[in-house]
Amino acid sequence: GEDSRSFHVSIQGTPPSTTGTREIPIITAVAGGQLLLECPEGAEPHPNIEWHREGSPLQEDARRQVLAQGRFLQLRAVAAADGGEYSCRATSAPGDTDPRVRVQVHG
Repeated sequence: GEDSRSFHVSIQGTPPSTTGTREIPIITAVAGGQLLLECPEGAEPHPNIEWHREGSPLQEDARRQVLAQGRFLQLRAVAAADGGEYSCRATSAPGDTDPRVRVQVHG
Protein backbone atom coordinates (compact mmCIF):
# COMPACT_ATOMS: atom_id res chain seq x y z
CA GLY A 1 0.00 0.00 0.00
CA GLU A 2 0.91 3.66 -0.13
CA ASP A 3 0.15 6.80 1.87
CA SER A 4 -0.98 10.23 0.69
CA ARG A 5 -0.51 13.36 2.78
CA SER A 6 0.33 17.03 2.44
CA PHE A 7 3.86 18.32 1.94
CA HIS A 8 5.70 20.60 4.36
CA VAL A 9 8.47 22.21 2.35
CA SER A 10 11.14 24.60 3.56
CA ILE A 11 13.51 26.51 1.30
CA GLN A 12 16.62 27.54 3.17
CA GLY A 13 17.67 31.13 2.62
CA THR A 14 14.55 32.09 0.65
CA PRO A 15 10.94 32.49 1.78
CA PRO A 16 8.77 29.81 0.14
CA SER A 17 6.27 30.78 -2.51
CA THR A 18 3.45 28.27 -2.83
CA THR A 19 0.50 28.30 -5.18
CA GLY A 20 -2.19 25.64 -5.27
CA THR A 21 -2.76 24.25 -8.76
CA ARG A 22 -4.89 21.13 -8.94
CA GLU A 23 -3.92 20.38 -5.34
CA ILE A 24 -0.21 20.12 -6.24
CA PRO A 25 1.77 22.79 -4.35
CA ILE A 26 4.22 24.84 -6.40
CA ILE A 27 7.52 25.67 -4.72
CA THR A 28 9.73 28.40 -6.15
CA ALA A 29 13.45 27.85 -5.70
CA VAL A 30 16.34 30.17 -6.57
CA ALA A 31 19.07 28.85 -8.86
CA GLY A 32 22.23 28.14 -6.90
CA GLY A 33 20.35 27.82 -3.61
CA GLN A 34 19.36 24.82 -1.52
CA LEU A 35 15.98 23.11 -1.37
CA LEU A 36 14.72 20.69 1.28
CA LEU A 37 11.57 18.68 0.53
CA GLU A 38 9.85 16.73 3.30
CA CYS A 39 7.85 13.57 2.76
CA PRO A 40 5.11 13.18 5.38
CA GLU A 41 5.66 10.29 7.77
CA GLY A 42 3.77 7.12 6.99
CA ALA A 43 2.99 4.09 9.09
CA GLU A 44 5.17 3.07 11.99
CA PRO A 45 7.76 1.70 11.87
CA HIS A 46 9.14 3.97 9.16
CA PRO A 47 8.13 2.65 5.74
CA ASN A 48 10.49 2.33 2.83
CA ILE A 49 10.23 5.75 1.16
CA GLU A 50 11.10 6.24 -2.50
CA TRP A 51 11.48 9.67 -4.17
CA HIS A 52 10.50 10.23 -7.79
CA ARG A 53 10.95 13.16 -10.20
CA GLU A 54 8.55 13.38 -13.14
CA GLY A 55 7.47 9.80 -12.39
CA SER A 56 10.96 8.25 -12.50
CA PRO A 57 12.93 7.01 -9.47
CA LEU A 58 15.30 9.72 -8.27
CA GLN A 59 18.97 8.79 -8.16
CA GLU A 60 21.13 10.28 -5.42
CA ASP A 61 24.31 12.10 -6.38
CA ALA A 62 26.57 14.83 -4.98
CA ARG A 63 23.76 17.42 -5.22
CA ARG A 64 20.71 15.27 -4.44
CA GLN A 65 20.64 13.39 -1.15
CA VAL A 66 17.90 11.47 0.64
CA LEU A 67 18.05 12.05 4.40
CA ALA A 68 16.41 10.52 7.49
CA GLN A 69 15.46 7.19 5.89
CA GLY A 70 13.80 8.95 2.96
CA ARG A 71 11.78 11.53 4.88
CA PHE A 72 13.74 14.43 3.35
CA LEU A 73 15.14 15.12 -0.09
CA GLN A 74 17.88 17.74 -0.16
CA LEU A 75 18.87 19.48 -3.39
CA ARG A 76 22.06 21.53 -3.36
CA ALA A 77 23.14 24.11 -5.94
CA VAL A 78 19.67 24.05 -7.46
CA ALA A 79 19.67 24.36 -11.25
CA ALA A 80 16.91 24.87 -13.82
CA ALA A 81 17.15 21.14 -14.66
CA ASP A 82 15.98 20.34 -11.10
CA GLY A 83 12.54 21.82 -11.79
CA GLY A 84 9.59 19.50 -12.20
CA GLU A 85 7.18 17.38 -10.21
CA TYR A 86 8.54 15.47 -7.23
CA SER A 87 6.71 12.78 -5.30
CA CYS A 88 7.51 10.43 -2.45
CA ARG A 89 6.00 7.00 -1.98
CA ALA A 90 5.84 5.17 1.31
CA THR A 91 5.71 1.61 0.07
CA SER A 92 4.45 0.01 3.31
CA ALA A 93 1.66 2.51 4.03
CA PRO A 94 -1.99 2.19 2.94
CA GLY A 95 -3.45 4.22 0.09
CA ASP A 96 -2.87 4.55 -3.63
CA THR A 97 -1.69 8.12 -4.29
CA ASP A 98 1.64 9.83 -3.69
CA PRO A 99 2.18 13.23 -2.08
CA ARG A 100 3.48 15.55 -4.80
CA VAL A 101 5.05 18.98 -5.12
CA ARG A 102 6.08 20.92 -8.23
CA VAL A 103 9.40 22.78 -8.09
CA GLN A 104 10.01 25.84 -10.26
CA VAL A 105 13.55 27.25 -10.44
CA HIS A 106 14.15 30.94 -11.12
CA GLY A 107 17.35 32.87 -11.55
